[in-house]
Formats: sequence, structure tokens, C-alpha cells
Amino acid sequence: MMNPILMIQDGMSDMQTAVDTMAAVETAETARISLWDMALNGGWIMLVLLVMLALAIYIAVERYLALRQAVNESEDDLFMNNIREYIHKGDVDGARALSKQTNSPLARMIDKGLSRLGRPLSDIQAAIENEGKLEVARLEKRVSLVATVASLGPMIGFLGTVTGMVTCFQDMAHAGNNIEINTLATGMYQAMVTTIGGLIVGIICYFLYNILVTRINKVVLDIEVRASEFMDLLHEPA
Repeated sequence: MMNPILMIQDGMSDMQTAVDTMAAVETAETARISLWDMALNGGWIMLVLLVMLALAIYIAVERYLALRQAVNESEDDLFMNNIREYIHKGDVDGARALSKQTNSPLARMIDKGLSRLGRPLSDIQAAIENEGKLEVARLEKRVSLVATVASLGPMIGFLGTVTGMVTCFQDMAHAGNNIEINTLATGMYQAMVTTIGGLIVGIICYFLYNILVTRINKVVLDIEVRASEFMDLLHEPA
């Protein structure tokens, strides 16, 4: 027969194990909640970083959609084929009407070239290149703001680090000889959290900026190829 004392000890051991398990679960839950609390304790710097990130994401999405609409290979192929037919027929007015009806950077460049027909080819090419520069400037509109946020994010985060450390030293000065870890918590929270927040904003915005730049380069290359096709078309015999 089992000793009653041993049974009691085993029961107490099981209860202690259950209590330890519950404590571990509660600690893990508290750790998850503290991550959000840490973000809140970052102070007004975190609000600035959040606004900057939201603005950069909005611009990046808007520009990406605009760049996707700027170039459509199938539509551009059809457009260039129609322009070629009009040119071969000698119907410049029809070609210009088609260009004005088509809302794309390529169409506006071709229309500028068509408006210069009758002049030397160098003048036509210069007109197309100038219009191309204007179209590229339109495509790059506000993209530089994403790069600006990518650069300013870590700097503002570092500003939060400095202000957090200043707060920490102020709390230490007010506490005198009764310094405790809780006394330094506010400043330390702000210093560390804003640093992390600034780096996150910088990384995300730098990634978005590179995506936009890559897309813009692709659009510019496609437009240049189409413009070369148009100049070759003007060299073709009637």
C-alpha cells in the first residue's frame, strides 16, 4: 500500500507543475502584449513614423498602378501598327487623331513627332525626346518622396533614441539616490522602440523605392524602343 505522505507529496508536485505551466503561459501572453505596449511607449516619434510610412505606401501603390497603365505591350503593338498604316497611306491627320485618342506616354510622344512632320528628321527626333523627358518626369512624380521617407525614417528613429535617453537621464536626476529600473523604463522604451521603428520604416520604403525605380526604367526603355520604331518608320519608303 502506497504511503499517504508520498501521495500527498506527489499531489503537491503535480499542483506545482500546473502552477508553473500556468505562470509560463501567462508570462508568454504578457510578452506578446508588451510588444504592443512598447510601440505605444515610443511616444510621438512613433506617430510621426507611422504617418510617414502610410504616406510612402500610398504613393508607392499609386505610382505602381500608374506605371502599369503607362505601358501595355499588346495595346502599344496595336497602336504602332495603326500608326504605320496611317503613315503609309499618307494620312497624317488620321494618325494624329489616333494619337490624341490614346491616353499613354507613347501616344503623346508619337503625336509630338507627327506634329513636326515636314521638318528635318533631327527636329522630329528632338521633339520626341523632349516630350519623352516630360513623360518620364510625370511618371517619376512623387517617387522621390518615397526615397526621402526611406532616408528620414532611421534619422527620426535616432532622434527618438536621443530624446528617450534625455528623458532617461532626467528621470535619474529627479530620482536622486532612489533610482530603480522602473524609473528608467519610459526613456529606455522610447529610445529602443523608436530606433526599431525608424529602421523598419527605412527598410520598407527603400524596398518600395527600388521597385518603383525598376518599373520606371522598364517603362522608359519600352518607350525608347517604340520611339526608335517610329523614327525607323519615317525612314521607310512611302
